[in-house]
Amino acid sequence: MSPIGTKVYAILLVIACSCNTGVKKDFVWHPPDTAQIPATDEGRLIRYGRDLIANTSRYLGPKGKKAAISNGMNCQNCHLEAGTKNWGNNYGGVFSTYPKYRDRSGSLETICRRINDCLQRSLNGQPLDTAGREMAAILAYMKWLGQNVPKGTKPKGTGIRDLPFLNRAADPERGRSIYQASCQRCHGAKGAGTPNADSTGYTYPPLWGENSFNTGAGLYRLSRLAGYVKENMPFDRTKDTPPLSDEEAWDVAAFINSRPRPQKTFPKDWPDITRKPVDHPFGPYADSFSTEQHKYGPFKPIKFFYDNDNHRRSQGPPAPIPARSPIRRIPVILSLPIRPWKGFSPR
Repeated sequence: MSPIGTKVYAILLVIACSCNTGVKKDFVWHPPDTAQIPATDEGRLIRYGRDLIANTSRYLGPKGKKAAISNGMNCQNCHLEAGTKNWGNNYGGVFSTYPKYRDRSGSLETICRRINDCLQRSLNGQPLDTAGREMAAILAYMKWLGQNVPKGTKPKGTGIRDLPFLNRAADPERGRSIYQASCQRCHGAKGAGTPNADSTGYTYPPLWGENSFNTGAGLYRLSRLAGYVKENMPFDRTKDTPPLSDEEAWDVAAFINSRPRPQKTFPKDWPDITRKPVDHPFGPYADSFSTEQHKYGPFKPIKFFYDNDNHRRSQGPPAPIPARSPIRRIPVILSLPIRPWKGFSPR
């Protein structure tokens, strides 16, 4: 399908989903009880899919039983509680919203494409065979999770919460102190995480270094990591532990993303650079803001620039100036008194 055809299809898909009369605008998703997974072949596939999400490294990590194609992290290190936690990057709206057009690829994406994106970016690995049993199991699990979500609906609490932008740049040095006080006990002084008992994966994942997510991952965008941290970290906090403030979440995210990690480029990302998020940390950009500001902020001026640019675009091009109709020039004789020049005497 041509790029234009893909975009048209995506638009029609969105329109079709939005016209679904069964869609609830404020749909609240509750994950189904795993005890209700049937004792059938389909049920076994669903359970295998859940296990792949919860224990990815056991099957696909450096010592994986099925393949060694990832960095040792588990999918649920980013998609908490096997993709079921509210605002924990859950999977509740996956089956209801895919396939969908995504600006990052500039194309209509399937769930398989999205899963393999995570494997190549967040797990810094290689894609799964889309016709294989592992992919089929993950798809079955995600479909089971979203079984009660109307098509076209994104339930409340899915994805990552958007935090308000700061009026300043996020500060990695302030974030260092927050990390030491709130994160280091689980993720380590060097951000290397805490391995599990048999060293096949991690109880607490590495936040930077060679075994962490690479620079193409979604969490390498500051707003994504800050929103995730704000809602879910520290992981061991209790109801009596005060949560991090928005500023603390932004600053600790800045510190984590300032640390070294695997570098991986995806040259086909963002074919339309005007669609890049304001916090995308790599150019080129359709604006004059620095790479540093795109990475750490302040983001409000960048958003203001694009909001106004999009408004101008929505108004369309300025109306053309009408062509002048030919006008016959008619000399006009002014009736003015004629005075002789000074020093001139008419004869």
